[in-house]
Amino acid sequence: MPIMPDHWIRTMATTQAMIDPFVETQKRDGVISYGLSSYGYDARVSDDFRVFTNVDSAIVDPKNFSPDSFVTRRAPVCIIPPNSFALAHTVEYFRIPRDILVICLGKSTYARCGIIVNVTPLEPEWEGQVTIEISNTTPLPAKIYANEGICQFLFLRGDTPPETSYADKAGKYMHQRGVSLPRL
Repeated sequence: MPIMPDHWIRTMATTQAMIDPFVETQKRDGVISYGLSSYGYDARVSDDFRVFTNVDSAIVDPKNFSPDSFVTRRAPVCIIPPNSFALAHTVEYFRIPRDILVICLGKSTYARCGIIVNVTPLEPEWEGQVTIEISNTTPLPAKIYANEGICQFLFLRGDTPPETSYADKAGKYMHQRGVSLPRL
């Protein structure tokens, strides 16, 4: 299962709209880097955040999720409280080819500050904006900068396409835009 290089990512992004909008080179001018890298693509976090709070004493239940467990913020910077969590989404919209699986890793700039990014794999033929889970593991408030890099996607090609893709099984998170909450 080879990891796909920059020239493959560029070709797929520009001819197949695999990443939209696509940033050709890695941008670093005073921002947390984003764009095409040697073997991946650094995606940006949008300015649309869901910050978890206990104001209404809500219980987080993945089978019966209530929006009362978070507050919505649309801003150029999001402050995540100590030992708390937020949801956001990528600026970019992804269209994953049938023979590709995408793994996401957090940016080292945030990781070195105790901010952990989690994204489940993007399955073959999934498409949408990626919902990003951001954990502040520190005892201090943490800043997240909208429209700057948040995570890196690595594109892995399978030896053969799968028998069943995410599109084939009509996955519940297909074509998502914005933050998608847990669904059964």
